[in-house]
Amino acid sequence: MLDCNQADFSQSGYRGRFAPSPTGPLHFGSLVAAVAGFVDARRHAGEWLVRMEDVDEPRCVPGADADILRTLERFGLEWDGPVMYQSARTEAYREALKKLRRDGFAYPCACSRKDAGPVYPGTCRSAALPVGPGSKYAWRVVTNDIDIAFEDRLAGPYRQNLAWEAGDFVVQRADGFFAYQLAVVVDDAAQGITDVVRGADLLDSTPRQIWLQQLLGYPQPRYMHVPVATNDAGEKLSKQTLAPALRPEDAREDMRKALRFLGYAVPDGDMTARAMLDYAATRT
Repeated sequence: MLDCNQADFSQSGYRGRFAPSPTGPLHFGSLVAAVAGFVDARRHAGEWLVRMEDVDEPRCVPGADADILRTLERFGLEWDGPVMYQSARTEAYREALKKLRRDGFAYPCACSRKDAGPVYPGTCRSAALPVGPGSKYAWRVVTNDIDIAFEDRLAGPYRQNLAWEAGDFVVQRADGFFAYQLAVVVDDAAQGITDVVRGADLLDSTPRQIWLQQLLGYPQPRYMHVPVATNDAGEKLSKQTLAPALRPEDAREDMRKALRFLGYAVPDGDMTARAMLDYAATRT
């Protein structure tokens, strides 16, 4: 069972979320992330929201969002409240970027991805590029030479020096689309998210998000990064590694596998997927 004892839930309510990208159907790796967040929310008498991370619109597949929602329903993963779509949130992201620019923490960048490298060296930070109608620049956030540290509810203490390990990072791409790091922070604040439960592959993104929360004056959620499911080659299950789509007829078997993967003891027997979720949520 996931160890959730490191967090203090006595002073505030719990509000979590599942945020899939509608670039294709859900697979077993998606199910693990959804189940981890759902069970954690229900164990703490909290809410569990669904957000469609369709900010990168060119990668989204028409109809994938509806397919994802149907799959969640068939697996007993009922969400609270309306579904948020990032594609409808452009103005909120634009306002956040305006604040970063106004406060001197964002600047235009003309570097290509190849020029930027794995850790951006700040090439354009002092370039004073001309910004006006028709300019096509990415926008980066300044990272100071400080450590961002937090206590992950599962992984424990985590620390990262953004300047040396990440560099100034993109919050709006040159094509005008806003980047994941900014969108997720703005939306978590807008939805009042208190707890982010997601795959361990996103652990090293968290310091960048905490930095943005600090710059924008947002509260910092609690974080819990759970193990990611992999294929026989040790690769994370994803659309890129051709993970097969979930099938409604396999809901019971897949739910039992997902819960056991996360360390929950689920009894054998003829239980529906939702009954297994409820069982896991009531275990201490």
